[in-house]
Amino acid sequence: MTDTARFDLYAFWRTSATYRVRVAFNLKGVQPNEINVNLEAGEQRSEAYLGINPMGAIPALIDNAPDQPKTPITQSLAILEFIEETHPTPALLPVDAHGRARVRSLATLLAADTHPLVTPRVKKYLTSVGGFDEAAWRAWQIQWFTTGLQALEQRLAGEPETGTFCHGHTPTLADICLASIVVMTRLFKIELPELPNVQRIMAACEQLDAFARAAPGLQAGAPQA
Repeated sequence: MTDTARFDLYAFWRTSATYRVRVAFNLKGVQPNEINVNLEAGEQRSEAYLGINPMGAIPALIDNAPDQPKTPITQSLAILEFIEETHPTPALLPVDAHGRARVRSLATLLAADTHPLVTPRVKKYLTSVGGFDEAAWRAWQIQWFTTGLQALEQRLAGEPETGTFCHGHTPTLADICLASIVVMTRLFKIELPELPNVQRIMAACEQLDAFARAAPGLQAGAPQA
């Protein structure tokens, strides 16, 4: 079975979490079969998709290899770790334990402490129950995008392991997560304060084809200009 036929990726063009998985697969030279779940049409709440992921979140990955269980893998960080373990080259984690811990820490800061605060389900609750109008929601987005990226900037500036990328001179899971947040700020037209290391590393990422091809606007289902 080819890697293209092996993996089904339930995806949506604009989600930060799906972007992370796309970049990782691109870096590994693997092209999964993408199955679009239209968040704007509410397909993530369908009975069929809730059978795959009861949280109704995107993405989800199914490994179709004949000797593997068909249990869906959910949560983008778990999927990234799975991709790294099943396709170890090129490595997206350092060889040393401290380096791996640092990369995972940076990745989690963005994917677990920042991104969940600005997801559509949070917006839905705040605007339908919490009394937020669009201006309040935008202020909320700016607050949490800025808080997360400023914390990352402080670490990148102060820790000697920072190199061309978040950790050293090759991309890691941390860079994938950084880029996934920055592309969302652009999509939502969120202006950020000066973040020189974040901006420098994002530019380095975008020089790589794996990141460029994962851009939300290039995916199936994205609105055409």
